[in-house]
Amino acid sequence: MVAADPSGRLNSTVRPHDGTSPLSCAAKVGLGPGVSCCTPWWGLIPCFKRLCDRFARAGFVALAPDLYAGRIATTATEAKALRSESTAKRKTPAYKLLIAAIEQLRTHEAVQGSRISQVGFSMGGHWALWLAQRPDLPIGATVVFYAARDGDYTNSESRFLFHFAQSDDWVSATSAKKLVKSLANANADATYYTYPNTTHWFFEDDRKDAYNKSAAAAAWKRTITFLNGV
Repeated sequence: MVAADPSGRLNSTVRPHDGTSPLSCAAKVGLGPGVSCCTPWWGLIPCFKRLCDRFARAGFVALAPDLYAGRIATTATEAKALRSESTAKRKTPAYKLLIAAIEQLRTHEAVQGSRISQVGFSMGGHWALWLAQRPDLPIGATVVFYAARDGDYTNSESRFLFHFAQSDDWVSATSAKKLVKSLANANADATYYTYPNTTHWFFEDDRKDAYNKSAAAAAWKRTITFLNGV
């Protein structure tokens, strides 16, 4: 079910193939390539609704899955609780909701092209990398902000762009090295950037303790250039 509100943003309900646990999403009316935004553990906070709008202005059709059914966190303690509850109690696991969002984009009348791009942040980046390893999904590009996940990327058809913080208590040097090695072993097309004077969450403008305006602007410009090349 898709209905446009006065702002032009789409309010969607996505159902996984098994028909369980409707997923509320925020998307933007437009015409162009599809982008799935995988949010961090805060949930679908205003920052990522605005991000969908930014993607739309850049010529994309963007959708940000709401993994917590309208609930959001403002502290790490709240986020941990929501993540644990989502894992333990939701009838439909997060990965099915994320796959359903990709499928909605793939079949949406406003989306052009057969490949979907995904942009993931922290926990969402971790999920995006897992999804990129699945050759059955139509993922053509994956952009990851401050997250790392190794694995078997041999059959992935995605290109990769990574934005790392210079000082990150959440992404260890070891996990980043394992990721780079996994992608190199798969001969994947991957580009990596590390931003000076940044910490985890540096892209998120509602995280005043971490937001870095200049780094976020550079990462955004590189992201749009990268996605336009899909």
